[in-house]
Amino acid sequence: MLIQLEGLIKTIGILDVFDILIVAFILYRVYKMLENTRAITLTRGLLILLLLAIITSWLELHVINWLLQKIVTLLFVALPIVFQPELRRALEHIGEGGFFKRSMLLNYEEACSLVSELDKAVTKLSSTKTGALIVLERNMGLNDICASGIKIDGIVSAEFLLNVFIPNTPLHDGAAIIRGNRLIAAGCLLPLTDDRSLSTELGTRHRAAIGLSEQCDAVVVIVSEETGTISVAEAGRIYRHLDSEQLKQYLMPIFSPRKTTLKEAVLKWRQKK
Repeated sequence: MLIQLEGLIKTIGILDVFDILIVAFILYRVYKMLENTRAITLTRGLLILLLLAIITSWLELHVINWLLQKIVTLLFVALPIVFQPELRRALEHIGEGGFFKRSMLLNYEEACSLVSELDKAVTKLSSTKTGALIVLERNMGLNDICASGIKIDGIVSAEFLLNVFIPNTPLHDGAAIIRGNRLIAAGCLLPLTDDRSLSTELGTRHRAAIGLSEQCDAVVVIVSEETGTISVAEAGRIYRHLDSEQLKQYLMPIFSPRKTTLKEAVLKWRQKK
């Protein structure tokens, strides 16, 4: 056994190592795209069935192995249907070039300013129980969503967003799309989720936010019109009952990966004093 292993190692060249690294990188990127989605659970189930098929074949359990092989074959046929949202998102991700690059980020000062303005607007909307949907575009473009609303081009500010979501106006019921630090469209229509396991407390706004987050890598901030509750939807999941500080902590890494340094923290503390 050791002699065979040594012989196998000797046959491995530089190109073989390079080939393995490429495959490992692709598998890692696929896993990261499926992570925290419903697809990852289905993928684990499929891998368990493949492992059981291998074990039953090794143990010569012919009937069980035959059944497992048929089930795995049917699952592979059903994969394009079951994973339709995830496959669409993956292909769009590759088309946007996002498969090999990180998110487009703002510099630290711009990110701080944008998060502060978003927090001011959302907190005010929450206190007045004004319903709102704010979509934060990331790697995957949302031009098709923008086309369903009214195109706007302006620097994001709390006052600007509050004017967009004034009740009983044409833009109030739709979603506002933010690209970088600019508001690019408002009054946009979002796709509703098909997930029937969601709580009945969640209304159309929340279901639309989850629906979009299932199809792309955007983050959606929701303000409930009934309760004023602040929520965030990402990757098909929703995080509810956030306060101002939690919202800022959630949004900051989306726009800038850099954390506040000790020097910057001291300077900010002195400015407040």
